Order: sequence, then structure tokens, then C-alpha cells
Amino acid sequence: MTAAMVGWAHLPFGKHADETVESLVVKVATDAISDAGISPEDVDEIYLGHFNAGFSAQDFTASLVLQADDALRFKPATRVENACATGSAAVHQGVRAIRSGAARVVLVVGVEQMTTTPGPEIGKNLLKASYLKEDGDMPAGFAGVFGKIADAYFQRYGDQSDALAGIAAKNHKNGVGNPYAQMRKDLGFDFCRAESEKNPFVAGPLKRTDCSLVSDGAAAMVLTDTATALGMNKAVAFRSLAHVQDFLPMSKRDILKFEGCSKAWGQALGDAGLALEDLSFVETHDCFTIAELIEYEAMGLTAEGEGARAINEGWTQMDGRLPVNPSGGLKAKGHPIGATGVSMHVMTAMQLSGEAGDIQVRNAELGGIFNMGGAAVANYVSILQALR
Repeated sequence: MTAAMVGWAHLPFGKHADETVESLVVKVATDAISDAGISPEDVDEIYLGHFNAGFSAQDFTASLVLQADDALRFKPATRVENACATGSAAVHQGVRAIRSGAARVVLVVGVEQMTTTPGPEIGKNLLKASYLKEDGDMPAGFAGVFGKIADAYFQRYGDQSDALAGIAAKNHKNGVGNPYAQMRKDLGFDFCRAESEKNPFVAGPLKRTDCSLVSDGAAAMVLTDTATALGMNKAVAFRSLAHVQDFLPMSKRDILKFEGCSKAWGQALGDAGLALEDLSFVETHDCFTIAELIEYEAMGLTAEGEGARAINEGWTQMDGRLPVNPSGGLKAKGHPIGATGVSMHVMTAMQLSGEAGDIQVRNAELGGIFNMGGAAVANYVSILQALR
């Protein structure tokens, strides 16, 4: 364990029409620095996770973090991007900077403002996270990509509509207790399962309740080396981390296996000397419910084609053998692309520090995070543990 989170901040996800990318960044960076109990002068390096892809006219954003305090002027600041895993990419870069000795204190910020973009443009922007040569004309945009995956899964393993509705219902129930979640409403299994005017089919077998929300939001953290962290007010260490990149075209792989996800989990658990059952909970990338279902299998919770067991038998509920997405996940919390991975790390740190309030997992000691970009193309896993 060479790096630890010693402070963090999280803005509520949702529609922030009165904010800008800059104002979101400034607020969350200021709050994270304050939470860590450090001064801006103490920061050695800055990483900003910001996907953008057309959501913001201001496309050169790394230096916006410096707007939080004049003392950040002349600090090295770099924008990091890896589709929907942009936030985790920034976090992992920050950890590597500390691990290498290049920095002692790193500020990581993740941000996205999506809701001010017209609806058709949102879909076009998100589709840029797929392989346009194959998917550029996909009906329903990125939802169409995962609708295609869901169709293929259903054909191979049978109708999974009950499982998908169970995942949506679980995450919405969890999100009720999360003050940062965009949708804090327990929709219930029956609503998520049935097609209705309020819950129409969007792509293939995926209904509206199977799709994550379009969001604005930001999250941030302060990282330092573990020796320094032991003298801070709180410290959540990176037990291990892994990044696995797979082919972009789905035609070059079995898309129902999420092999990059599986390999990333294997590497992270192996490096930490842990098994999946050692984890207290997992925050996983449920951009669509079919993704969470396949991720159960890829992380090794169930065998291939048996992911439905995990939700149908209650394994992933808050009181189950491995709670998954106690925060409500992307499904209820929202999915501002560049902020998502940072948010997942902050939520996990809150759990391990006993600060998670109404979504607190009992006796949380080890937390796992899986954040992916595209359809299991960029795969990031972190395993966190409280130092104090």
C-alpha cells in the first residue's frame, strides 16, 4: 500500500443548470482540500478526469482546477480521459505519481456537465465511446450498443428480464439513502419489470429503468503516500489497482464475457492477496443493468451465464453475501461521465471510514471498485482498505 485517500468531496449529481464545468470543479476541489486539512500550497500535482466529447465548449480544462485557489498556479495539471472510466483513469494516474515518488500530495478531480446539451447531441456524444466503424449508425445510440449485448445474452442464456428488473430495483432502493444520488426513489421490482408509458423499451430488451441517468456532477479527492496519511485525520489506502484495456471493436471479442473486466479483477485481487469473498462490498459500473449482470460473472461471483443467481437469490443486496452498489450505482446516483470513477472511489472511502450514513455497509473493511469505459474496453479495478 503506497498511496491513500486523506480527503474527499462529492457534489450531488443531477441537473445543475446554474453551474458550469468550471464552477463544479472549483467547488469540489476546494471542499476536498479543506476536508484533507491541507493547504493548496501542499498540492504537488493535479489530475482532472473530464470526458467532454462535445458536452462542453471549453475543451481545454486541466487548468480550471487552478481557479480554486491562486496557490495552485504553476502546479502540474493534466486532463485524463478514457471514456466512461475517465474518473478512475485520473485516480490511477494520481496513485502512480505518488507510487513513483514524483509527488507526495495529489489532487484528483472528476467532472462532467451533460444536461445542458440537447438530447440528440447527448446520444451522439456518448456513442463516441464505442467503435464508430461498427456502431456509428446504431439506433438508440449507446443504449443501442448495450441493447445489442442484452439481446445476445438473452439468446445464449434465456430471458433475463426478471434479473435486470431486480438489479434496477435494488439500486434504486439503495439510492434512496444516498444524499448525492440524482434519483432517490424506490421504484420497486414491479415497476422496473413491466413495460409502461413511464418505463418504455429503449433498446432491445432494455427499458428506461435499465439505463443510467444523464447527469451533471463532480467529485474530488486528495491522495498522499501512506506514511504521510497515517498522520492525517483519515486515511483509506489503495490495497491494489489494475487497468486492463481490451479491443474497441466488439466483433473482435466475445462481448458476453467482459474478459477485460475479469482480468482486471484477477490482477487486483491477486496483487492484494485476496479472494472476492474477502471484500465487504463492491461498487460496479452499472451503466445499464445488463452490464451489472455480466459483471457478476466477470468478477467471479457466479459462473458464466448464471449472473441472475446473484440478484435473484439476494447475494448482492445490502444484507447479502456481497453488497453491490450500496450507493445506488450509476443507475440511481447518476452517470456524469468524467466524475463517475472518482465518485465510486469517494463513496467507497466513505464506507470504509464509517461516513456513509444511511447507505453504510455493516462492518465494511475492504471495498472493491470496477469502472469501465465503453463496452468493457477500459477496465479499472481498485481495492481499498481503511488505514485508520
